[in-house]
Amino acid sequence: MQQIPHIPVLYREVIETFEDITDGVLIDCTMGYGGHTSMLLEANPNIRVIGIDQDKTAIDFSTQRLEKFGERVTIKKGRFSNVIKEILSEWDPSQIKGVLADIGVSSLQLDQKDRGFSYESETLDMRMDKEAPISAAEVVNGYSQAQLEEILSAYGELRNAKKIASFIVANRPFHSAKELSERTKHLMPQGKKIHPATLLMQAIRIEVNNELGELQSLLKTLEDAKLPHAKIAIISFHSLEDRMVKQTFAAWAKSCICPSEAFRCTCGNNHALGKIISKKPIVAQNDELKQNPRSRSAKMRVFQTELS
Repeated sequence: MQQIPHIPVLYREVIETFEDITDGVLIDCTMGYGGHTSMLLEANPNIRVIGIDQDKTAIDFSTQRLEKFGERVTIKKGRFSNVIKEILSEWDPSQIKGVLADIGVSSLQLDQKDRGFSYESETLDMRMDKEAPISAAEVVNGYSQAQLEEILSAYGELRNAKKIASFIVANRPFHSAKELSERTKHLMPQGKKIHPATLLMQAIRIEVNNELGELQSLLKTLEDAKLPHAKIAIISFHSLEDRMVKQTFAAWAKSCICPSEAFRCTCGNNHALGKIISKKPIVAQNDELKQNPRSRSAKMRVFQTELS
């Protein structure tokens, strides 16, 4: 019998977001170990879910976990930015009633030391797809100091990115995530509730998996798809990701797209794709925070498309 790895983040809020969907297809862009997918299939008995993931280990687990739902679930392997384009080309847009994306690394991936995500890992990998060409080892040991400084500043928001990048270049090669986190510990922010190396590892992981590029591509694909009546929920764990979702949803909700300096509207004032459901990001409740401290960074934003 399978051991269910963990309860998915914002599980109640996700169920509530999609509770009014009574038919059609829901796309889970980041299926992982099937937590959200299984809950949605149980809560919405007349829908189908298409799950996407690039991690073969997660797919193998979810295939078995979701077997009881039969034809109501379809699983596809690959980066969601690519696979969702295939799905949208195969289905009538009116049949797509919901899209969920839980951006970031799963708890099980973090806990598997051989994947290189953990601070205690003896490897330096961090690939969500083990077949991807670039691992954390290539980034840490092969990037120039300028490249490292850029990703540490942009993705880790580390104020001393230049100093850290210089130290890494001067002391490489690094052979494991454990070695990297321990040897750079003296350069990391201190006194916070998170592990000192959190922001460093986060920055490298985002670069390895092109996480911001993937999210940007997903949002552009959904914008171009012009889904007539679909609820889109994005869960992010990083301020840059949340900002991207917030700004995109705000742009989608604008009916007039004339320049701000325009004297009067000439665009037709009919460009809105729908409306923002969550004016503020939806965050975890106290009991979930106690059960799963990793959920403290989770923010979900929801948009409802409304096109005739």
